[in-house]
Amino acid sequence: MTGSDAVPFCGLPPLPGDWAWNLDPLLLAILAGGLALGWRAGGNRPLFLAGWALLALALVSPLCSLAVALFSVRVGQHLILMLVAAPLLAMGLRPRTAAPAELAGSAAVFAVILWFWHLPAPYAWTFVSDGAWWAMHASLFASAVWLWHGAMRASRADAALLSGLATAAQMGALGAFLTFAPRPLFAPHALSTLPWGLTPLEDQQLGGLLMWVPGGTAFAALALFALSRALGAMPDRLKT
Repeated sequence: MTGSDAVPFCGLPPLPGDWAWNLDPLLLAILAGGLALGWRAGGNRPLFLAGWALLALALVSPLCSLAVALFSVRVGQHLILMLVAAPLLAMGLRPRTAAPAELAGSAAVFAVILWFWHLPAPYAWTFVSDGAWWAMHASLFASAVWLWHGAMRASRADAALLSGLATAAQMGALGAFLTFAPRPLFAPHALSTLPWGLTPLEDQQLGGLLMWVPGGTAFAALALFALSRALGAMPDRLKT
């Protein structure tokens, strides 16, 4: 669906107490098909199932509807995809060692996709085009899985450390940009936040804080994990 009068994929902005589950047949079919393919591919099936279940919950639960009304909820939905579902799914995939060049590429791709979809024009596009909505969520999730899988399976701990620090820094920068912007940036939420007791600017600031703190913390933790791997691989004589 496209056009200025298009209804967003998750429906019109709900009022308090008036949200609903998203049982779109195409979405349910894709989720079921992806689950079947991932299950047949092997790997750690319990972790894969946990990651896929969280992905499905984030997209079909009332979060989808609430994200039409509130930018902060859309950010929270994305964080569930990128920081919880993606690493679980990455650990559930068959292990494959990632070279430093691949890890650097995945971190760069993730950063570009994250910034692109949280800039005003591309973000607004997802409210008038179902294709843009699908592209946003598919690209954010896929790039996050690629990054997490590479960072946790990196052939060199220093590459994982650098990718974690760089990703924490760029997510923190995006969160700070959204938090300290002097005016609201996202036209789709110009009127939809008021029934929820937030001005558009307050809603944007809350979303920025969510991106800044949990997002930056998760990838900083990944960097610390990589650092512990690097220290653990050092000869005993270098640790003292």
